[in-house]
Amino acid sequence: MEITLSRFEEVMSALEAGTLRVAEKIGGEWKVNREVKEIILAGFKLGAVKEMSQGQFSYFDKDTFPVRRFKPEDGVRIVPGGTSIRRGAFVAPGAIVMPPAYINVGAYVDTGTMVDSHVTIGSCAQVGKHIHISASTQIGGVLEPAGAVPTIIEDGAFVGGNCGIYEGTIVQEGAVIASGVIITSSTALFDATKGEFLPRSSDGRIVVPRGAVVVSGARPVTKGPAAGSGVSLYCPVIVKYRDEKTAGSVSLEELLR
Repeated sequence: MEITLSRFEEVMSALEAGTLRVAEKIGGEWKVNREVKEIILAGFKLGAVKEMSQGQFSYFDKDTFPVRRFKPEDGVRIVPGGTSIRRGAFVAPGAIVMPPAYINVGAYVDTGTMVDSHVTIGSCAQVGKHIHISASTQIGGVLEPAGAVPTIIEDGAFVGGNCGIYEGTIVQEGAVIASGVIITSSTALFDATKGEFLPRSSDGRIVVPRGAVVVSGARPVTKGPAAGSGVSLYCPVIVKYRDEKTAGSVSLEELLR
């Protein structure tokens, strides 16, 4: 499929308007729009490295992916102090971005969500409504392969500070990820309320269940020479499912909005 610059620009504009998305939930399952990701990837070939300096700071990047410029009528609150939102990213009216933060191409950040200081939202990541992504957290990007489902944080979730959610992990609606939790496609996720490890999805991704409260934990090495040595491996643990007490401790402060 030959992708022209005009087609690329058309898709970037649609992504920024929120009328087109890299991935959408259809029939209860997240489906990736492979063509959109292929067009984003083509933009790196279509562009040339140009100077994009601002004030005393020098920057050089592909001219197909400049930093977005927002206007007051866009309805997005972007606090001054070093934030960059790249071409092809959507940030909905009512969202708040604290400095410094970085939101990459293809990402989708819905209304009422707060992106806190030192947060990065990776390429194509999908972040729902009324979510708090706390300071210094990374939501990983998944641009390649084109058919791979990106990292997804569903509506009403809470992600604590210094977390890392990577490699196509899906955090379902209302889940709470405590500070410092790291989740990748190879992470074992243990549900302490059921006494079992959660199975991966059919395509190998970790899915944090709706309303789960996840904290950092460990599991002993049970195989190989290290078995019985007392050495443990990192393992996030579901300690409970969201209740009124949890909801109160992670409720979003409407006065800040």
